[in-house]
Amino acid sequence: MFRDSFKYYKSRKPAPDLDDVIDLESPDRVAVRRIEARVTGGRVEDDLGLRSPRKWSIYELLDIPGFIFIQNPFTPDGQRYWITKCLKDYSKEPYKLNINAHNVLDNETWWDICFQTERAKNLLPKLRWATLGYHHNWDTKLYSENSKSDMPAELSGLTSVLAQSLGFSGFRAEAAIVNYYRMNSTLAGHTDHSETNVTAPLFSISFGQTAVFLIGGPRQEDPASAVFLRSGDVVIMSGSSRLRYHGVPRILPAFKAPWDDDCDSREGPAYDWDDWRKARTYIAEARINMNVRQVLKPGQIVLY
Repeated sequence: MFRDSFKYYKSRKPAPDLDDVIDLESPDRVAVRRIEARVTGGRVEDDLGLRSPRKWSIYELLDIPGFIFIQNPFTPDGQRYWITKCLKDYSKEPYKLNINAHNVLDNETWWDICFQTERAKNLLPKLRWATLGYHHNWDTKLYSENSKSDMPAELSGLTSVLAQSLGFSGFRAEAAIVNYYRMNSTLAGHTDHSETNVTAPLFSISFGQTAVFLIGGPRQEDPASAVFLRSGDVVIMSGSSRLRYHGVPRILPAFKAPWDDDCDSREGPAYDWDDWRKARTYIAEARINMNVRQVLKPGQIVLY
């Protein structure tokens, strides 16, 4: 059952055996269908920190139809850009943060406090999530026209390229949750069913330390599979996988740090190098996940 698997991988004493975790760096050991990206004529991926789709490694797990995995399509510059973007820009207004309810920010931003003041030690790990676009209401599990901000253009552009490369040409990024994980963080099992449109794919993009991602079936009683998600990996939950239970029972230290590669190359999207040096100290012991979804049905203008 999903609950049992979650508890197993979450356990500290004894530590779980990770031999059964699906590792798509060795896809020949897993039952997968290889997918070729649909390549468009433009070069917009350069501005988004992506390698050419011709070079992407894409797999669909045969045991979980609709569960698509893209192995790190980002350049090192792209990883640095998105990590910095999540920490500096997505952690402030007009976006909503979990720490807003605690009145710890007084006309300040989390970024400025954590990387420029002595208050950083206590405040830095308190940031757990930010919501963008339609803001998910954690109490009602609903979205509202009265609670939304504009979606960041660059994030909409990123998911548009990913969607078009996989044939999801009608996808529109309308809401996102950015999760900030510390090394002892978990994400309890759940389904993403709050959107009016639950047939559109959900895009999940990981940066930083490695996650054990658990995905089960439509019921808590169904068995679950564990998958390693490393920095830059992208998961798309589409089709019958869209409403499966999933969660993150464990964060592991990454064996590789692709965000440190090719530091002399500055050919990707623009970011401030001083900002990156601050962001690098954070990501050395943390994981960031951006998950982006479409809220409205095709042709729908506003929520009912």
